Amino acid sequence: MLVSERLSQHHLSYGDEVIAFSLRRQPSRTVTRVAIHVEPDGRVLVDAPDAAPLSTVLAAVKKRSRWISQHVGAAKQRLAHLLPREYVSGESLHYLGRRYRLKVFAQAKAAPQVRMRGAFVVVTVPERSPAMVRTALEAWYRLRARELFADRLAAVAAPLRWVKQLPPTRLQFMTVQWGSCSPSGRITLNPLLVKTPRECIDYVLLHELCHLLHHNHSPKFYGALDRHMPRWREVKVKLDNMAEDVFRV
Repeated sequence: MLVSERLSQHHLSYGDEVIAFSLRRQPSRTVTRVAIHVEPDGRVLVDAPDAAPLSTVLAAVKKRSRWISQHVGAAKQRLAHLLPREYVSGESLHYLGRRYRLKVFAQAKAAPQVRMRGAFVVVTVPERSPAMVRTALEAWYRLRARELFADRLAAVAAPLRWVKQLPPTRLQFMTVQWGSCSPSGRITLNPLLVKTPRECIDYVLLHELCHLLHHNHSPKFYGALDRHMPRWREVKVKLDNMAEDVFRV
C-alpha cells in the first residue's frame, strides 16, 4: 500500500446482512470512479479518489450490494471446507502449481531438511512436531522463491523499456497478498507465490513492475499489462482460485 494512501473501515446493511469493507483513499488515483473488489478470502476492498465524499462511496457500495453479497458468500463457501494444516505425512501441498504429498521423518538430533523426491516433499526434523515441520517448509519455500523469483524477474523485466535496472526486492510472508511495490520502487514478494504455476509468478512480477511506471490501477496501468501479457486476466483467475489453499496454514 502506498504511504500516502489511507485505509478506514466502514459497513452498511443489506437486508439482514452487514457488509463490512475497507475504504482505501488514493490521492494519486486518476480514475474518478469508485472501484469495489472482493478478495479471495472474502474481504471487501473499496478504492476511491481522495476527493470522493463518503456519501458517494457508500452509495456506490449500496448499489452493488447484491453483487458483493454473492461474491462474499462464494468466497466463504470455498473456504468452509478448508481445514488447518496439520503438517503430517499424507497432507498435500503445492510447488510451482503441482500437487505433492508431504512425508515427514523424525530423526533425533537431525538438522531440519526438506527434499523433493518424485511426487513427495520429504521433511526430516529432530522430532515429529508440526511447528518444526512448518518452520522447515517455510524456510524451504523462501529459499526456492529467492532463486526462482530472481530468475523470472530478470526475464519478465527484459522487454519493459521503463525498467533500466532491476528494482530491489525482498521476500515477506503475507496472509492475503502476493506482492506489492513501494513508492520508492522496492518490490515485496510473498514466498508462498512459489507454490503457484510459473505463469502466475510471471503475472505477479509483471503487475509489480508495471507499478514502477504507473503507481496506481489506472487504465494506463492495465494497458501496460495488456500489452505485455494479453492473457493476464485468465492467469489472475487461476491465481485467485488457488489463493485459499496456498495461504492456508
